[in-house]
Amino acid sequence: MAALVKRVGLGTRPLLPVLQAWDLDARRWVRALRRSPVKVLFPSGEVVERKLDPGKQPRKAAAEASPREQRQKQQIQGPASQTPSTWEESGLRYDKAFPGDKRLSSVMTIVKSRPFREKQGKILLEGRRLIADALKAGAVPQIFFFSRLEYIKELPIEKLKGVSLIKVKFEDIKDWSDLVTPQGIMGIFAKPDHVKMTYPETQLRHTLPISLICDNLRDPGNLGTILRSAAGAGCIKVLLTKGCVDAWEPKVLRAGMGAHFQVPIINNLDWEAVPDHLPTDTRVYVADNCGLYVQAQAQRSNKASDYGWVRDQRPLKFHEYEEEDLESGASQCWLPELEVQSYDSDWTEAPAAVVIGGETHGVSLESLQLAESTGGGRLLIPVVPGVDSLNSAMAASILLFEGKRQLRVRDGR
Repeated sequence: MAALVKRVGLGTRPLLPVLQAWDLDARRWVRALRRSPVKVLFPSGEVVERKLDPGKQPRKAAAEASPREQRQKQQIQGPASQTPSTWEESGLRYDKAFPGDKRLSSVMTIVKSRPFREKQGKILLEGRRLIADALKAGAVPQIFFFSRLEYIKELPIEKLKGVSLIKVKFEDIKDWSDLVTPQGIMGIFAKPDHVKMTYPETQLRHTLPISLICDNLRDPGNLGTILRSAAGAGCIKVLLTKGCVDAWEPKVLRAGMGAHFQVPIINNLDWEAVPDHLPTDTRVYVADNCGLYVQAQAQRSNKASDYGWVRDQRPLKFHEYEEEDLESGASQCWLPELEVQSYDSDWTEAPAAVVIGGETHGVSLESLQLAESTGGGRLLIPVVPGVDSLNSAMAASILLFEGKRQLRVRDGR
């Protein structure tokens, strides 16, 4: 019996592993079927290929092909949700400034140094409106510094080609600017040439035969305001003689409020060259900013200070002439005699030019000589006796708009 049991045990022992192996293989096959295999191998050796649906592919193959296909698709079609803007399509690029960038130091040099501006032929403009007016008038930009990209995108794209665009921190612009609230954009331009500028059509249609000559104007705020009044009145041009403050100084530009790009400005002229920039048959009138009582005083005296804004300093070329007169005992008047007329009298019959002098130094002797040679005179703005002289910018505005009024009356408008 024991032998029988032993034989049975020996006979049944191999069956257990076979059953276990079959059970494990069956489970493995089930998991394989759940994973949607490409081929199924049965124990008998039979191979069955499974056909995939047209819209499906193996996970492994899809995972390998997907990144390449996606990159190719992006290169061909581009991002579906983002359409490149016009500014981006133009191919414009900008740089970011880092500490120690030498391009940044040129900004303060242009701001503070008039000799550098004149030698290099560069000016600095600040603010979106002023820069837009300059671009519209044909000024040539070279470098733009900005703190936000949208400030550059507001400018005409065709004007930005070939221009260096540099993004800087707003704190840097605050350090360079003398504005209380900087606008975040500054530009270095080539110094404009009035011959090459394109002025607004409206300005050209309303131009009057009146020129303005600035003599010894040294206050930036006054000059900027005068330029603004000249543009508003419709002056044909503005001439600045040597001794005036630079018309392209930042303070003058800010006070001018865009007038630099509305009326031609000719800077740093010698008096000998002034007549060459005036229309034919122009009469020159010198602004007089003193009271009516000065007329009688001027008739009894030859002192320049009695002529209101006339400088009481004789040029060196008159010293020798004066000494010769003193040796001969002759008393001769060195100051040109000009007719005094009220500012509201008719002085616009012919093309006119008005000379405005600085409040401190007054008009020069050369301006009086030019007025005498052209048949002009002195325009008197009466003020109450004892009251200090009018501001030069105020006097210029009064005379220019009075000239405009006279021309409108003459034309019947």
